[in-house]
Amino acid sequence: MDTLQIILVVAALVVVAGLGWYLANRRSSVVESTTPAPTPRTQTGRSGLAGRLTETSRSLGGALRGVFGRGTLDGEFWDGMEEALIGADVGVVASADVVRRVREGRPQDTDEARALLRRNLHEEMTDRDRRLVLGDTKPSIVMVVGVNGAGKTTSIAKLAKLLQTHGKEPLLGAADTFRAAADAQLRTWGERLGADVIGGQEGADPAAVAFDALQAARSRGRDIVIVDTAGRLHSKHNLMAELTKIRRVLERDSDPVDEVLLVLDATAGQNGIAQVEEFARAVGVTGIVLTKLDGTARGGVVVAVERTLGVPVKFIGIGEGIDDLIEFDPAEFVDALLADA
Repeated sequence: MDTLQIILVVAALVVVAGLGWYLANRRSSVVESTTPAPTPRTQTGRSGLAGRLTETSRSLGGALRGVFGRGTLDGEFWDGMEEALIGADVGVVASADVVRRVREGRPQDTDEARALLRRNLHEEMTDRDRRLVLGDTKPSIVMVVGVNGAGKTTSIAKLAKLLQTHGKEPLLGAADTFRAAADAQLRTWGERLGADVIGGQEGADPAAVAFDALQAARSRGRDIVIVDTAGRLHSKHNLMAELTKIRRVLERDSDPVDEVLLVLDATAGQNGIAQVEEFARAVGVTGIVLTKLDGTARGGVVVAVERTLGVPVKFIGIGEGIDDLIEFDPAEFVDALLADA
């Protein structure tokens, strides 16, 4: 091969190599330009329930963060942990017991102490049946009670929507006959949900309206009748006696009331426990619907209510939307409480 041929071969190889480099890099740049950018994380990295319970999480988590930041498991550390739990309305007795059990676990450092705290808070809320009890015969009967302003009527609408997502057909009974707006509010929700609403005239006998709703649910083949009742102070004995009458009338044909749900405003904190006690005596509360949990730093009241009364929290309200009533999950709840710790 002469010199000219060698030069031509080398030149051809250089051209081929250069073209290959160009195509490879051009392809790479096209792939990069069409690949979606990763979704940015929020500033706090919150998600799920923790993102909705920000007030309690920040309050309790912030206090615990200061405690864990000490790095030494001394007397001030344990006192600080107990004070943080009390501040979140876990309750004085429950807080002291939780801290005692964490100490008895003999953690070697703050990481172990944090893990033991999570486990013991979870254990405070285990072994409770949180399912909505529905009878074998139609319709199941659910009474909803509570004080004024707790979000009772709205919670009924949210519960009805939740039941619809499970394939149930609820009928709503507007037995709050003292407040005309309550009947109108429930009917508005019924129209939005496509659910029947049975009500009565203002001032009518609430027990009679409740019974009419039950009869309508039977004749129309509905799965569940949810009976709204007038909000009332737990200290008004004559109004509490009226709840007893409503339950007695609903059970007149030997069909038991399957659930009595007490709607409790989480912002009430420890004051809510007195409400549960009085309603439980009057009508036999079977479960708690804890509302406004997204707007309070007192979310630990869940622990206090369940420990004091043995009444399970079955649903929690975490917003104003129709889908913002969810079934209560203790493990998820504890993780949300300690998200900032």
